[in-house]
Formats: sequence, structure tokens, C-alpha cells
Amino acid sequence: MLQDVESVASIRARAEQRLDRHQRMMEVLTAALGRPRTVYVTLSIVAGWVAFNLVTPKLFGWQRIDPPPFFWLQGMVALSALLMTTLVLITANRQTRNAEDRSHLDLQVNLLAEHKVAKLIALVEELRRDLPMVRDRIDREADAMQEAVDPNAMIEALEGPLEGEPPSRGGG
Repeated sequence: MLQDVESVASIRARAEQRLDRHQRMMEVLTAALGRPRTVYVTLSIVAGWVAFNLVTPKLFGWQRIDPPPFFWLQGMVALSALLMTTLVLITANRQTRNAEDRSHLDLQVNLLAEHKVAKLIALVEELRRDLPMVRDRIDREADAMQEAVDPNAMIEALEGPLEGEPPSRGGG
């Protein structure tokens, strides 16, 4: 059990080691942007910008840096949104690749376990037939369970039309 936990931790550590310096920086930025304080900081900056451009000219007679409709503020917000979206997509792409790798490993482990279970059922059935004190009988379910699942057949069955659905026609 402890070995399994260590194996999983090792897989995760290897995935983290594959990250280059730039990807790590993107991950740190994405984590920082994904916190509630980011909303408060953003709202404070926007409110401060608007207040500065509306209040300071009246109080001090200074010229507005960005008069309404706040062209420069809109540009900065749009650029920030573009950068944040890109950061989130970069992080999501890496996480998707990691999830696909884990899913592939899960599939391999599940197929191996399924083959082992089929072999165990075959051995138990053979033992049942060979023991003189056990009545020999036909067990169709056990016979079927001795056969390992064919992953390609499963994929074809999953991708095929559902029962009661008309077959799909070619084309888009």
C-alpha cells in the first residue's frame, strides 16, 4: 500500500520535473491570479484610476491623464484580460496533458487487472472441474468471464449507435 502511494508521488514528481522555468512561472502567475484578492486588487486599481481622473483635475487643476470614457483604462483592462486568458490556457493545456497521461496509465492498469482476473477465473474453473468432490457443471457466466476484454471491441461498441437510434449517415 505504501509502495503504491510512493509510486503515485513519484509519477507526480516526474511530471513536475519536466516543467521548464517558463512553465513554472506561468503556473505561479496562474495560481496568484486565481485567488479572491485578485478581484479586489483589480477593482481597487480601476476605482483608483477613475477617481484619480475625475477628482484630481477638480481639486488640483491638473490635466486628466485619461478622461472619460477612459480609453487607456479600457486598453489596459483588455490587455490584462488577454494575458490572464493566455496564462489560464497554458496552465489548462498542461493539466490536460497530465490528466491524459494519468488516464492512459489507468487504462493500462485496468486492462492488466482485467486480464489477471480473467486468468484467476479460468484457474478456479479448472480447479473446480478437476476436484473429484465438486460436482462438475456448466457455468456460462464463468466461461464468459474467462475471456479478457478486447479494448478495440469495447471502443467500437461505445462509438456505435445506441439501441433504438437510427444509424448515422455519412457526411457532416
